[in-house]
Amino acid sequence: MGEYSNFTISDGVATLTLNRPDKRNALKREFLVELNEAVQQVADNRSLRVLVLKAEGGVFCAGMDLAQMQQRAEADNGGEEYQIDSQVYCDLLKGIYSLTIPTIAAVQGPALAGGFGIVLACDMVVASDTAFFMLPEPVRGITAAMVTPLLILRSGEGPATYMLLSNERVSANQAANFGICHSVVSPSEFPERVQKLVDSVLLGSQEALFVTKKHIGKCSGKCTVEGTPGLINMSILISAQARESDDAREGLAAFLEKRKPRWQVSDD
Repeated sequence: MGEYSNFTISDGVATLTLNRPDKRNALKREFLVELNEAVQQVADNRSLRVLVLKAEGGVFCAGMDLAQMQQRAEADNGGEEYQIDSQVYCDLLKGIYSLTIPTIAAVQGPALAGGFGIVLACDMVVASDTAFFMLPEPVRGITAAMVTPLLILRSGEGPATYMLLSNERVSANQAANFGICHSVVSPSEFPERVQKLVDSVLLGSQEALFVTKKHIGKCSGKCTVEGTPGLINMSILISAQARESDDAREGLAAFLEKRKPRWQVSDD
């Protein structure tokens, strides 16, 4: 058991649980490092058949820890620290996405910003009908750069554009229409539905599932340099630079002070 997460293995099933419910499972750097270490253990364990990624509390994940972002904004080396944060988050998305075993996101509650990116990195998504998804980055003066390639891959450009620009909540049922969620059930049915999907995946041959997932990757282009992992890598600099802008500082301050941001307006 880690400080911010739980990781267990049983009968070929790895379960990685976000466990920082008092902070809505917000992703500070230490949390991300811990998750990366667990995902690497999954990658190294050839006996595993499936990974389930879930969360404790009422929120799946609220995204990045804004208190830590505020520390970065006030630090003399904030740009360097943002770059490291972006790289660690990038490594997590690529690590989950590149696993050779099937992955299931069990989304019991809202998934926002970087938390939504973790969901998108998984192969299959089971969601409670009380869950919703949202990308509020522009309201905070930043951009969901590393989430963008995964969102376009999963939903297509139209839904992705809407979610990236609108700042509106997308319900689990609407996300199912976008192709993001594959099963949406009531909270009372949620644990049983997750287990049923795990059991169904386990019916498949381990080798057949490996070959199938690899073939899916080739067909979608993810195994090429221009594929999704490459695009996520390219987004690291965009993400880090966006966090250093004046609008990013204003957006973060406004959020923490619970007021509307006062954006700069270009004279050009």
